This record gives sequence, C-alpha cells and structure tokens, in this order.
Amino acid sequence: MRASDTDGAVPYLVETQARQGWRWLYLSLATLTGLLGVVTLGLGLWLVWLGGTLYYLAAGGLLATGAAMAWKGRHQVAMILFGLAALVTIAWSLIEIAAKGWMPVWGIDLAARIGLITGLVGATALAFLLWSVPPRAWPRRLALGGTTGIVAALALLLVASWERTETASAAEPPAPGADLPPGTEAGAEWTAYGGTTGGRRYSSLRQITTANVAGLEEAWRFRSGDHMPEHGYASYASQNTPIKVGDLLYTCTPSNQVFALDPATGEARWHFDSQIPDLAMEPLFTAACRTVAYFDDGNPADRPEAVAMMPSVPGVIGPVPRGGSNCHRRIYVATADGRLVALDAVGGFPCRDFGNDGVVDLTEGMGLRQMGFASNTSGATVAGGLLIVGQQVSDNQRRDAPSGVVRAYDAVTGELRWAWDALRPDAQAPLAPGEIYPRGTPNVWNPISADETLGLAFLATGNAAADQWGGNRTPEEDRHTDAVVAVDLASGATRWVFTSIVHDLWDYDLGAQPMLVDVPIEGENRRAILQLSKTGNMFLLDAATGEPLRPVEERPTPQGAAPGDWVAPAQPQSVFYPNIGGLPGRDPEEIDARHAFGLTPIDAALCRISFHRLRYEGMYTPPTTEGAGMLLFPGTLGGMNWGGGGFDPERRLLITNNSRQPNLIVLHPREEVEDKAVGSGGVRKDQDVAPHLGTPFGITRPVWLSGLQIPCIAPPWGFITATDVDTGEIVWTQPFGTGFDVGPLGIPTRLKIVTGTPNLGGPLVTAGGLTFIGAAQDNFLRAFETSTGKLLWQARLPSGPQAGAMTYEHEGRQYVAISATGHAQMDTTLGDYLMVYALPE
Repeated sequence: MRASDTDGAVPYLVETQARQGWRWLYLSLATLTGLLGVVTLGLGLWLVWLGGTLYYLAAGGLLATGAAMAWKGRHQVAMILFGLAALVTIAWSLIEIAAKGWMPVWGIDLAARIGLITGLVGATALAFLLWSVPPRAWPRRLALGGTTGIVAALALLLVASWERTETASAAEPPAPGADLPPGTEAGAEWTAYGGTTGGRRYSSLRQITTANVAGLEEAWRFRSGDHMPEHGYASYASQNTPIKVGDLLYTCTPSNQVFALDPATGEARWHFDSQIPDLAMEPLFTAACRTVAYFDDGNPADRPEAVAMMPSVPGVIGPVPRGGSNCHRRIYVATADGRLVALDAVGGFPCRDFGNDGVVDLTEGMGLRQMGFASNTSGATVAGGLLIVGQQVSDNQRRDAPSGVVRAYDAVTGELRWAWDALRPDAQAPLAPGEIYPRGTPNVWNPISADETLGLAFLATGNAAADQWGGNRTPEEDRHTDAVVAVDLASGATRWVFTSIVHDLWDYDLGAQPMLVDVPIEGENRRAILQLSKTGNMFLLDAATGEPLRPVEERPTPQGAAPGDWVAPAQPQSVFYPNIGGLPGRDPEEIDARHAFGLTPIDAALCRISFHRLRYEGMYTPPTTEGAGMLLFPGTLGGMNWGGGGFDPERRLLITNNSRQPNLIVLHPREEVEDKAVGSGGVRKDQDVAPHLGTPFGITRPVWLSGLQIPCIAPPWGFITATDVDTGEIVWTQPFGTGFDVGPLGIPTRLKIVTGTPNLGGPLVTAGGLTFIGAAQDNFLRAFETSTGKLLWQARLPSGPQAGAMTYEHEGRQYVAISATGHAQMDTTLGDYLMVYALPE
C-alpha cells in the first residue's frame, strides 16, 4: 500500500471509532431515559387510578417508547418522541405553576419539574448528533439539540433567586415615639425573653441603623461547653434569648447551666451548673432553656466580696456567701428535673432564703411518673413580685399526662401564691394532703406575658393531653384549649378567656408569647393583646376584657372525626389581618396536588400519589382512620410558633416569620400499638408510634417528605412578613432562608438560593429601622430593613440560630446577640455558641 493511501485512512478510522463511541453513549442515555419513562409510566397509571393528572402517564409513555425506537434503529422517531416528552413537560409545568399563581421562587419549582427530563433528553440529543453527523457539520446542526437555551433559562431562574444584600432606602427612621410610657420598651437593657414582659421583641436603641448596619462585625463569641450527649436520648436546642441587666449578660444552656458574662467581652463572671441528669431530658421534644428570669427587690445589692464566704458549693464556680439572704437582685432558672433555682445576680450563688435552700420543687403536687415528663423550658415571668411558671408536657404520650397547671411563687420567699388550672375554679385553694393537680389539662409551655398596670398575666395555652383525639375531654378543658387566658396577678383568678380553636385535634397550641400593643380603635388608643398562632391567625384582643378589637368570623370546618370523637362545626377566623400560616395572604392557603414537589419525576409523582391517598380538605381537616391518614397544613411547626413576632411601634409594623411545611397524621388502632408511653417505661426516641395512651389510637405525624428527604410541597418553605397593625395590610413578604446548609438526603447544597426554609426563632426589631433574625435552617444571622424587607447585612454563624436575637447597650456601644446552638430535631448544625456583634469601636 502506498503512503498516500494510508494518510487518509487513519483520520477516517479515528473518526469512525469516535462516532461509534458517541453511538454507544447515545444508546446508553436513551436507555436511561427509557427506564425513567417506564417508572414514570407506572407511577402515572397509579396516579390516574387515584384521579390524578395524566401528565406522568403521557410523559412516561413518550420516554419509554422513544427508548424502544432508539434500539430498533428508528432514531429520528426516537428523537421526536423524546422532544415531545420535553415539550409536554415544559408546557405542563408552566400551566400548573401559573394555575397556582406564580408563587415566590416558582423558578425552583420549574427547574425541579423539567430539569431531569429535559437534561436527559438534551444529553441524548447531543450524543445522537455527535454520532450521526460528521464533525464538519456539527456547527450547522448543533441547534437541533435545543439544550443550550433550556439550560441557560434554568440558570437565569436560579441566579434570579440568589440571595443578595442591598442598599438601604434613603428614608430616615422616624423620630422616637412620644406616646409610650417609660419602661414600655427595651432599651439599654433587655430584661426578659421578649425584651420586657410585654413580649414585643422591640428595642428603642438606634445606634445601629440602616445606614451603618453593613459595618457590623463580630465583637465576641462565647462557648458554653454544653454539648448534646453522644449516648442517650436528649435532643438539644437551647432556643435561648439572653437577658442583659446592669453590667452582666445572662444566658442558659440546654442542660440548664447559667452563665453571667461581661457584656463587652463575653468573659464569664460566674457559672452555675444545675447538674441535670440526662434521664430528665429524655421526655422533652427538645432540651431547651429559652430564658432566665430577673428580679430586683429595689434594695441596694450587696457586693459578694463584702459578705462572709464559704469555700464552694457544688454546681457553682466562684465564692458563695453564707446564708445567701442578701440576694436583692436575682436570676431564676427552671430545670428539666423540676426545680426553680434562685441565684444571686451578681455572685451566682443560690439565694438560701428562697424556697428550700434556694430551690422550689416544681414537681410538688404533680404526681410525675417520670422525671422530666413535665418541666419548664420557657423560664419564669416576673411581675408584681411574683414568679409565674408554666410548663411543657411531653406530647402524645398519654391522656392522663401531668397537669397543665400554671403557678405563681413569691419572688423573694418562693412561697406558692396561686395555682391556675382549667379544672381548678379557685386558684388559691391549697391541695389537700396527697392531692395532685388535675391530670391532662391544657398547659402553657411558652413565655407568659404580664401588664402590671392592669394587674393581669396573660397565658397562651395548648390543648389537653392526647393531641389528636379528644373524645374524653371536658367542656372546661375545651374552653381553655388554645386560648388566651387573662388571670389576676394577685389571686390567679380568671378574668377572661378567648378560645382560638374549639376542640383542637391538630396540636395547634398557641406557641407564641402574647404581645401587648397599643392600637388606635375608632380614635381611641386601646391596650391590646396580639396573639399569633400556628394556624396563621392573628387575633387582636382588648387586654382588659378579651373582646376582639378586630373582626373574627366563624368559618365552617370539615366534618367526620375518628370514632368516638367530634369536630366543631366552625372555627374562629381572624379576617382583618392576613393569615400567616402558609403563603401569607388574606385567607388561609389551601393546597392541592399541583403543590406536590420533587427533584425528579419519580419523587414528585410519589408525593402526588401520597397527596391523593391522604385526606385533606383544608385547615382543620380532622384526623382519620381511613386511607393513608390526614395531611396537616399548616403543620405542627405552624404557621407561627414560639419565636413570636416583633412589633415596631414607630413604623406600626409587625414582623413575623412562619414555616410552610405539612405533616402527615396517621391514627393507629390501639391493638396495633406496641410502644410504651413515657411514665410506663417508654422512651420518646424509641417509639415508632406515639402511644397516645388512654385513647383508642396511637399516632404518627412525620413531616411530609419525599424519598430524597425534602418537603413534598413546592417551595417556599418559610416566609418573613411585615404587616401594618393599624390597616391590616401586608407591607411586604418574601421567602426566608436558603438551602446553603440543607439539601436532599441531608447534604448541604452550599448555594445561597432563596428557597425559604422551615424556621424557629423570632425577630428582633429596633428603632434603627432594622429587623434582626436567625431562625432559618441555614447558619446565618440577617438584618432586614424593617420598612422594605431589603436584606442589608448577614453574618455566617458556626451553628444553627434557632433562637431569638436580642440587643443591648453597654458603655455607649450597642450590641446584637444570638444563641447559635442548633436544633437536633430540625437537623441543623449543633454547637454551643453565643455570638455577639457591634459596630467598630
């Protein structure tokens, strides 16, 4: 053979081999696309049988048939079928998204719906092009793939959702309000969980403003060393908001350790370890210490060094005076094992004249079957010289759970002054020997509010024990379920009751602290309670009488309770304010199958199938024994939960954050329930089915998740919203939180794309025009412009900020602090940090 003959053969041979490689890639991709089509076709048949969409049947059939044509050598037909599947997917997706109203971050919904199919079809088309067309013709034929445009469009949608900081508007903050009495708002000090006992989460400090917040930097960080035990059943989530009084900042940890810190440096001045046994934390949903309480008797506080000292006391770091009778300023911590401990605010030693050697026994009269079954996690409220203490009771364990009693103790002596309970007509009546407080009554697990000028404490209750079945509840229990109850500070007598849900079967307890606000009504300023709820309702009630100051309607509710139970024919619905239970809007959001979500056609179809198998007729759909159970939306997180809201009295704006994540509620007949209840040898974390002992059913109520462990509902999964308190109008609302620290199968995406996330922890609103908030499932503290919602600043945190931020002033400098300890049940990053920020000195 001549050289000239081989010169042309080699390139031809190489080209032929390369094209054969592209052929096998094309057939492999076609096969993968066909397998996706077969599975989608099968799921589509199931959906059609359930009365669902025809899309999955059509798309699956096109993809499967296209793959068969590819293997039969009918490649042009295969590509047409693949192209049709992609076009059908895009058209169907846009139609459904439009029908839902182009919800925020709809681009993520679109990308998930079309991404896998169009990606596979585009890759298959490209491989086919490379195999079937000589290289010299590729530039002319590349347009056949059409993939580039689709990918670019999706990229633009995602980039449009990228979280960005903005520049504040030019508007100056309003002048300080002059209509508020002194001490109404937090200022240099932050003396209670919500700033004050009014629970507004607002500070009059204005050193940090919209104009300079971008310069905020870390001032200091403190680590408590309190980490979740590696072995055991405690789930940590401190949820702590520190308080600042005088020259000390006080914080507590999940195991009820208390630290007094230097406000400028974070240096620990004293530390008290409550020495909680792990066993006491096992019944808790989360081991939390939302706050400590502070009391000042008005007398000058003695300096610890001026008092005779003892060498040491177990649990206390630092010197301890003998007797401890000079505690004029006190810090109180409630513990998981049922103690209320009084500590000197300056020295950290127990105040021996309080209770029994510095401790009041909160288990007295409770008849606890197990340590920690009932305990206080939200701290005491100090008002009128009293410590008012509610408690959490472990959910869904038994109908005869511990009492929901709320007790008031003398802040100096620890003497019990009154004990309020739904079934105790006289709050001052002492217990007879051997008597215990009524079992299973509605409890108050959130922070309690008070108004000393009115002489009232305000309790926001949950439901009676056994959350999802109430066939044996009493009328008085139902009257005080999910209710705002005003009690007389001096006597504990009930002054008024507003019931927000009649006969709650959904665990829609009122988790948010009642908020005291002043609102003009028909030209008159009225002191009111603004109560936020998991259902998204915002009720405005006269603080003195409980009368609704804004319209509340009775709305019909779905019927058909589980055997032996009943459903109220109607439920109260606040109609002046927007509903912040799901998508913020005038009415509660109702979802349908179009809201089902998945990252692939397979998990999306499975979520749709799940929706069609569940009972769902809107909010208040009753739990059922039929089908696959009931879809609870809003879910058990809400809506709005224990973080509460922040009220700016100058701008008249209420800032709220809410989750948008449904749960599944499944009732299991008693004979099928094997798990033991807490108090009968059971441990919450070991339970496959919550026992619900004393009812006909056990229950499970998981979050509605896909197989990839992401919500089965299309994002956003969380919002932050500003509402004008006087007009009831939404001023702005937007998705809140990104997927940076969460993602499919629990793998962080490290993308700051705003998806909205479930969130726990409330906002901090300041006179400087700023709203600071952590709360989301990503590890960031953010500052928004209160009036516009613009993101002005954010800080990366070492752990999850599922807590409420606070602010204080020390030696002329304003600081912003947030606990970053994570939340085990939300799978956020766990840690032991308190992070504090300030402007450069």
